[in-house]
Amino acid sequence: MVVAMPNHREHADAYQTALAQYDRAVRYTSLKDDLIDYMRYPRRELTVNFPVRRDDGTIEMFTGYRVHHNTAMGPSKGGIRYSLGVTLDEIRALSMWMSWKCALVNLPYGGAKGGVVVDPRNLSLGELERLTRRYASELIPLMSPQMDIPAPDMGTNAQVMAWIMDTYSMTVGYSVPAIVTGKPLSVGGSEGRTEATGRGVIMCMISTLKHHGYHDATATRIAIQGFGNVGSHAADYAHALGYKIVAVSDVYGGIHNPNGLDIPAVLRHVKETGKVHDFPDAENITNDELLVLDCDVLIPAALEGQITRENADDIKAQFVIEGANGPTTPDGDDILNDRGVVIVPDILANSGGVIVSYFEWVQDLQAFFWDKDDIFARLGRIINNAYQQTQQTAEDLHIDMRTAAQVTAINRVANAITTRGFYP
Repeated sequence: MVVAMPNHREHADAYQTALAQYDRAVRYTSLKDDLIDYMRYPRRELTVNFPVRRDDGTIEMFTGYRVHHNTAMGPSKGGIRYSLGVTLDEIRALSMWMSWKCALVNLPYGGAKGGVVVDPRNLSLGELERLTRRYASELIPLMSPQMDIPAPDMGTNAQVMAWIMDTYSMTVGYSVPAIVTGKPLSVGGSEGRTEATGRGVIMCMISTLKHHGYHDATATRIAIQGFGNVGSHAADYAHALGYKIVAVSDVYGGIHNPNGLDIPAVLRHVKETGKVHDFPDAENITNDELLVLDCDVLIPAALEGQITRENADDIKAQFVIEGANGPTTPDGDDILNDRGVVIVPDILANSGGVIVSYFEWVQDLQAFFWDKDDIFARLGRIINNAYQQTQQTAEDLHIDMRTAAQVTAINRVANAITTRGFYP
C-alpha cells in the first residue's frame, strides 16, 4: 500500500484573515458578545482518510475535509476543491466566507466548504472518478438537498459533480439531482452556471464603476490575475462589453499589452498550449508584475493572500474587484483603504457562482428549468441589489466596502440565529 501524506503548506493565514475580518466587522454591530463568539466557530467539521485504487493496482490513501460553518439560514452550501494545498484551516476560512456570501445576497443557505489533498492533474480519469466517488461516499452522512449541497471549486468541475450526484443517488436508490450544483445540463445542471462567477464579477464591477462616475468602457483598463473558470469568463464578458483587458495570467505567468488583448484569441491560445504565456502581440510577465501594472481595475481571481503589505503600496489600480476568495490580507486592506483604493470584497464580487447554484438547486427541486437570459437577468438584479445595499451601509457607517458587506451579512445570520433560538 502506498501512502500519500497531505501537503503541509499552511493555510492558517486564510483562516486568521477570515477571523480578523469578522472581528473588524462585528465592532460595527450591536450584537451581544456571546452571539459574536458563537458565529466564530464552525458548526461541524469532518476529516476523512480513504483509500483509492490506482490504475496499476496499488492502493493510495488520501485525506479530505468538509466543514459546515453555519446553517441558521438554511442548508449549507459550498464548493469542493482538489489541491495539494488544501488544509483544514483553509476549508474553515472558506466555509465562513460562504456563510457571509450567501447571507449578503439573501440566499437561504449557510456556508460550507470541502476539499481533498490531491493534485487532480496527476490522476487518470478513472482514478479521479474512483477518488471522487469514495470521497462522496464518506460525505453522505452530512449531505442531502436539505442539509448540505456541494458545488465545483478549484480542481473540480461539472463531471466531478455528476459523479458525486450519481454516488449519492445510487446509495439512496433514486436519482437526486438537487444534491449538488454545477452539474452538466444532461443531469439537471443549469444554463449559465459555468460562466456565472466570472460574469457576476463583471456585473459587480460595472455597478462599482457607474457609482464612481466611470462610464466609458473602452477607456477602462482591466488586469486579471487568474485565467481559470472565473478569470477567463470575466475577461471574455468584459471584452465583449468593450472593456480593455490589458493583462491576464495563470499559474505559469501572465501576458500584458497596454493597448488591450484580443481575449477570444487568448482563449484559443490557451486551449492549444495550456497557458497564456507566449501569446503573440503581448509581453510575458509574472503574476507579481501583473498585480502592480498601470490599470484602472485589478481583478485578483486566483488564490487567497495575493495582495499583502509587501505589494499593496505598489498597486496602481483604483478599483480592486475580488474574483478569488480572500485575495487581500487585512494588512493589504489597510494600505489600500488608506490610499483611497476601492475594494469590492469577494463575498460580493464573486457571489455569482453561488447565486446561479441556488437557481440550479431550485430548478432541480421543481423539475422546471429556466433559459439563460432569464438566469442572467435574475443574477444581475441580485448582484446589483447587494452592491447597492453594501454601498449604502458603507456610507451610513463610514466604513470600507468589505466591512460593510460583512456587517450586512453577519447581522442577517445573527438575526436568523436569535429568531430561531438556541437548542435545546
